[in-house]
Amino acid sequence: MTSIIKLTAVSGVQEESALCYLLQVDEFRILLDCGWDEHFSMDIIDMGQMFMYDLYQSRNNSEDFTLFTLDDVDSAFDKIQQLKYSQIVNLKGKGHGLSITPLPAGHMIGGTIWKIVKDGEEEIVYAVDFNHKREIHLNGCTLESINRPSLLITDSFNATYVQPRRKQRDEQLLTNVMETLRGDGNVLIAVDTAGRVLELAQLLDQIWRTKDAGLGTYPLALLNNVSYNVVEFSKSQVEWMSDKLMRCFEDKRNNPFQFRHLNLCHSLADLARVPSPKVVLCSQPDLESGFSRELFIQWCQNSKNSIILTYRTTPGTLGRYLIDHPGEKMLDLEVRKRVKLEGKELEEYLEKEKIKKEAAKKLEQAKEVDVDSSDESDMEDDLDQPVAVKTKHHDLMMKSEGSRKGSFFKQAKKSYPMFPTHEERIKWDEYGEIIRLEDFLVPELQAAEDEKSKLDSGLTNGDEPMDQDLSVVPTKCISNMENLEIRARITYIDYEGRSDGDSIKKIINQMKPRQLVIVHGPPEASQDLAESCKAFSKDIKVYTPKLQETVDATSETHIYQVRLKDSLVSSLQFCKAKDTELAWIDGVLDMRVVKVDTGVMLEDRVKEEEEDGEMPMETGQEVGIDHNATAVAAQRAMKNLFGEDEKEVSEESDVIPTLEPLPLTEIPGHQAVFINEPRLSDFKQVLLREGIQAEFVGGVLVCNNMVAVRRTEAGRIGLEGCLCDDYYKIRELLYQQYAVV
Repeated sequence: MTSIIKLTAVSGVQEESALCYLLQVDEFRILLDCGWDEHFSMDIIDMGQMFMYDLYQSRNNSEDFTLFTLDDVDSAFDKIQQLKYSQIVNLKGKGHGLSITPLPAGHMIGGTIWKIVKDGEEEIVYAVDFNHKREIHLNGCTLESINRPSLLITDSFNATYVQPRRKQRDEQLLTNVMETLRGDGNVLIAVDTAGRVLELAQLLDQIWRTKDAGLGTYPLALLNNVSYNVVEFSKSQVEWMSDKLMRCFEDKRNNPFQFRHLNLCHSLADLARVPSPKVVLCSQPDLESGFSRELFIQWCQNSKNSIILTYRTTPGTLGRYLIDHPGEKMLDLEVRKRVKLEGKELEEYLEKEKIKKEAAKKLEQAKEVDVDSSDESDMEDDLDQPVAVKTKHHDLMMKSEGSRKGSFFKQAKKSYPMFPTHEERIKWDEYGEIIRLEDFLVPELQAAEDEKSKLDSGLTNGDEPMDQDLSVVPTKCISNMENLEIRARITYIDYEGRSDGDSIKKIINQMKPRQLVIVHGPPEASQDLAESCKAFSKDIKVYTPKLQETVDATSETHIYQVRLKDSLVSSLQFCKAKDTELAWIDGVLDMRVVKVDTGVMLEDRVKEEEEDGEMPMETGQEVGIDHNATAVAAQRAMKNLFGEDEKEVSEESDVIPTLEPLPLTEIPGHQAVFINEPRLSDFKQVLLREGIQAEFVGGVLVCNNMVAVRRTEAGRIGLEGCLCDDYYKIRELLYQQYAVV
């Protein structure tokens, strides 16, 4: 059986950190066709939903966003199955034969390196966006535990990037923050929603606790649409974080995410209540939407302020443009806002909504009448009535008039409808009757609330207007181009949580993969990483696929599906070796042509013949055949039979090879095969238990000063000594350490 692995390069997405949580577009596109779409690493679900909620709200606050809704997010995450690190999951359906194991990537909470094992032989490792260095809230990845995989898929995002030391980056951040705050300026730090923001929040909260820094008097805020939820979920995920945070939690019994100085804000109105100067961690990192873009527009023209970018986002975004052009002073930027409808637009909107409500109410009433209407027989009796009468609905019934046949009302089977009136039905749910809020609104109080909201909107500080709740009022989106003069200090400080280029090359050299696929990086970085890996090992196959290019990473194996005759199985003599039982097979392959009916799968045919007394065998492992030694003869025979002839026969029909026993007169002899690798130190203990004196002399095990047991350079164990009773006894004990077939 030849295992085929084909990989297709796909493009990334603009909202990388968010959409990778929802669908893992960059990570799982290769495996979606294998039934892997319902598996995710542990605890990523809550944080992933926070990413998507915040992204949707950030987009919807400034534009008519229709790519997906919050219901779409919920339905997608309902299909996800949680996995724990190192948990092995065997896939089903199209992914039958594949097992996946998540390992910590060290990039962000829930970040995963996927180890995929195919048919118990091929090991595929998918390691993109990993970090081997230990951080405040996460341990590093564990790639050193993986050795010699069949295929390694990794990225070249940082292949040519020289990363400053962590201490230097922390000092740069602290210096920038202190200088800005003491200069009466605000600091904007653009971060993601629920990933790398946890590292920066921990770092800044620790700095704020330090009395030497003197920053405790300045406010520190976290601003996104789900900031409270992110912090609460983080408190319940400490067990998956770094050893340092675990010790802090166990020793002091306080949660490290119980921030003392971090103010949680969900809107610009909440942020306006935090006095300036201040430090604000806000989403999104690309400055394309959300609070980070709004604050950038407000603060970039003030020379006292500072804007810190922590993430190299997709090229083409505002954040990436500012990183690639650090000296930019003038910027044409599209300013998008969602505002309330006023005047004629508001009247038209209300009129349309009124028409919609009336239509919906009529439709609902029609449905209720349909529920209360009589069955089809009643409808048939009603066909004789005039059209004008049919269009009216009757729900008050008249009692039977006895046996009168010539009555005024038409005789019906169940009831006598009359009086064209409609009775409102009471609606209820599990909590009781549904209350209509409009029935309890007091016009005077509503006017007072409107006045209060107008007063609140006038209490804002100049360039920090408080946003209004636009979720319950009719709104529209407007946009205009503005020319902004950038006076604030803009700095990029790397807090992405990825391994640097030199470390990536050393890790790959240590893993020694047979094949390497490089994705997710600029072409020059991918080429540099490929050349470095080829220099380490000449045997490695390196692929650097372009967009939509398919890579054939097929590896040839010699495993075939055969069936064993009942008579052959009953004649086998098994020897136990560790956890398996092994036997030598002397047989001949019978190539039978079986016609498969249309619509009948081969698996069904196997089941039918199994009932007839034959035992199917998927691979040698299932019947205890060791591919390295015991089945050497069988594999040679199968390889010879499955040569060029196999291709010709298989093209014509389905061939089911069956292994039948050889006649006793035709069975060739074979040398005994010893299966095991016993250690001399263990064998010494066996000899001592049998009363034989044994000790090591120069690496040779000397037994009763008459027999020597040594291990040769080739790894085989040799026995030397004069032929005596001790020699044969020691040899027999040595044979017992092996499975001899």
